[in-house]
Amino acid sequence: MGTPQKDVIIKADAPHTLLLEKHSDYIESYGAKKDDYEYCMSEYLRMSGVYWGLTVMDLMGELQRMNKEEILAFIKSCQHECGGFSASIGHDPHVLYTLSAVQILTLFDSLSEVDTEKVVEYVKSLQQEDGSFSGDKWGEIDTRFSFCAVATLALLGKLNAVNIEKAVEFVLSCMNFDGGFGCRPGSESHAGQIYCCSGFLAVTNQLHQINADLLGWWLCERQLPSGGLNGRPEKLPDVCYSWWVLASLKIIGRLHWIDREKLRLFILACQDEETGGFADRPGGSISHPLFGIAGLSLLGEEGIKPVNPVLCMPEEVLRRVGVQPELLS
Repeated sequence: MGTPQKDVIIKADAPHTLLLEKHSDYIESYGAKKDDYEYCMSEYLRMSGVYWGLTVMDLMGELQRMNKEEILAFIKSCQHECGGFSASIGHDPHVLYTLSAVQILTLFDSLSEVDTEKVVEYVKSLQQEDGSFSGDKWGEIDTRFSFCAVATLALLGKLNAVNIEKAVEFVLSCMNFDGGFGCRPGSESHAGQIYCCSGFLAVTNQLHQINADLLGWWLCERQLPSGGLNGRPEKLPDVCYSWWVLASLKIIGRLHWIDREKLRLFILACQDEETGGFADRPGGSISHPLFGIAGLSLLGEEGIKPVNPVLCMPEEVLRRVGVQPELLS
C-alpha cells in the first residue's frame, strides 16, 4: 500500500487575483516596524531579508518607496575588513549575505559604494582544494555556497577570480541518480539545492552537464493535485517552491512541463487578503512575498516585471549593469 499523498485543499473563497498594492504596503511597513518581535527575531538573516524585500518591490515597480540612503548605510556598515558582508551589524561575514549585499547594491546601481575588490578576495578565500566553497571561516560546505560564490562574482564581472573547473567538478559530484542535486556528495535531492546547482551551472556555462529530461521529470513530480509544488517527495506544497522548482525548470528549458494555471491559482490562494504577503500554503503562516511574486513573474503574470531565473533579480536591472549575456533570457 502506497504512502498517502500530502496536499492541501484550496477553498472556493480563496483569493484568485493578485493583490499588488497590499503586498507593496506589507513590505514597506515591515521595514518600518523595527521594534516588532518578528523584525527583531529575524536579525540573523537581515541582509537577505532586505534583498528579498527590495527585489519584490522592484518586480512590482515600487522600489522608489524604499529608503535607499538608509539601506546603503546599513550595507556599508555590514562589510568587514576581509571584504565579506554579515547578516547584520556585529554578526560574522558569510557568503550568503555577501551575495545578498551585492544584489542590493546592484539593484540600486551602487556597487561603487563599497570595496568590491575586497569582496572578490573574500569569495576567493572561501574556495577549498576540491573546488567547493565554505560559507564562512568556520568551514561548512554546501552547494548553496558554490552558487552564492559564482553569482556574486558574476555580478561583479570577476568570475575568473576562482578555479571554475574545480568548482564545477565539485557541484557535478553532488548530482544524484534521479538527476537532482544535494548539498554535498551523497546527499538527497532537494528543490532548493537543485536551483542552486542549476543556477551555478548556468553561470559557469555548464548546463549541458545536466540531464534536463531526467531532472525535469523529478521537478515536475513536485506538483501536487492542488497545483502547489513541494521540495521533496511526500512533503506538503509550499509557496516558496513556486520559485525554487519553477526557476529550475526555466533554467533547464522545461517550464512548459507543469500545469501553469493550477500553480498560478495555488500561489494566488496563498495571499493574505488583510495584510498583504503570502502564506506558505493556503491557511498557513505568513512568509515573504518574493517567492510568490517571482514565481508569478515566471508564469507571465501581468503587472510584474520579468525576473531572471538564475539570479532572482529583475531582468532590466541585470541588462543595465551588463551581466553576461548568456544569463539573460
